[in-house]
Amino acid sequence: MTYKEEFIKFMVDSGVLTFGDFTLKSGRKAPYFINCGNYKTGKQLSNLGKYYAECIKDNNIPVETIFGPAYKGIPLAVSTVVALSDKFDIDVSYCFDRKEAKDHGEGGMFVGKKLADGEKVIIIDDVMTSGKALRESMPKLKSAADVDVTAMVITVDRMEKALDTELSAVQQAYEDFGIRVYSIVNINDIIKAIEDGIVDGKDYLDKMIAYRKEYGVE
Repeated sequence: MTYKEEFIKFMVDSGVLTFGDFTLKSGRKAPYFINCGNYKTGKQLSNLGKYYAECIKDNNIPVETIFGPAYKGIPLAVSTVVALSDKFDIDVSYCFDRKEAKDHGEGGMFVGKKLADGEKVIIIDDVMTSGKALRESMPKLKSAADVDVTAMVITVDRMEKALDTELSAVQQAYEDFGIRVYSIVNINDIIKAIEDGIVDGKDYLDKMIAYRKEYGVE
């Protein structure tokens, strides 16, 4: 299997990717659901970091520091830098933000690498629904230093238009910030994995294709 196929199977085995009938926050009825909160063991987190590292390496994304938005981005950033070092011998730094600035000791908004002007930074997150994490992260990063945000990396691109635009959240991110969002896999990869028997879900395949046709973007 390719690392993308392995990742889709990993999501299903971890209970993160499930098939059924779900009502999303948007109100849409979807035949699949992604709940990254179901990653909860050391082995799962170790594997997840390896898939992020594969995506970064596969797309040749320049990076010196991985930034994980608090709170859920923190373990993602840590596991990714460890995987980059272990798997590819690429040693990069990581940092994350505090929800509230520390007013004692060294103080500041960030923990980990002290950012510098021109530093190549990747923002890491689980999924992108509205682009909120990116919109909140950019001014924080730029207030610390004039960093070069080379990309954002997420697990799954739903390739789904937002409620108020014909663009997906990934496309909107590029439109608003000029930042490319890379995903380990996208919905087309998941559909193909079902068709090829990599994972179960053929009972929902027609619904997934119909949903993609109604709400999807290219």
